[in-house]
Amino acid sequence: MGLSRIRSSEDPVTCLNRRVGKQQSRVLFVTGTVGAGKTTTAYAVGDLLRERGVPHAVLDLDEFHRLWPPPQGDPFKQEVELANLRAVATNYRKAGATYLLLAGVVVRDRARYEAALGEPILLCRLRPPLDRVTMRLTGRHEPGDERDWHVRRAPQLDAMLDEAGSADLTIDLDEETPAQVAARVLAATGFVE
Repeated sequence: MGLSRIRSSEDPVTCLNRRVGKQQSRVLFVTGTVGAGKTTTAYAVGDLLRERGVPHAVLDLDEFHRLWPPPQGDPFKQEVELANLRAVATNYRKAGATYLLLAGVVVRDRARYEAALGEPILLCRLRPPLDRVTMRLTGRHEPGDERDWHVRRAPQLDAMLDEAGSADLTIDLDEETPAQVAARVLAATGFVE
């Protein structure tokens, strides 16, 4: 167990704090391929923050682009997602959320998410074994085109995330519970002191 794919031999928290500058990030973005457990982990991190009395909001970015048909020229509805993120994050901040927990996929567009939020993000990638991802996806989706698309997309997206290497750290997952994964994420990132 433990961290893998830290892109430096330094302590991961030191690497993360250097990446976002002297000010500690107030945005944790959990990313990974489809079926990696991003949303489940973000909610579990939220549970840990609530136990500690830390004001926060959890944002599942899948809900920020759930419309059909996609706008012309925006097949993955990213422009809609970014506009919604900007508005919702502003509202949550005004309502008192000190920290934001995001769940979604970021391959190469990290700077666009940081611009939408107006601050740096801490990008944490979850990487479960792909056979476990396939089991999750087949259990989550009814047989048919949508399930087939997700099952085909998972290894493609996983390879794209490997190639991009944009995450601050990658956590390889085993058979941990969501609470255990959330605790690992908080410990590895030093997100909330």
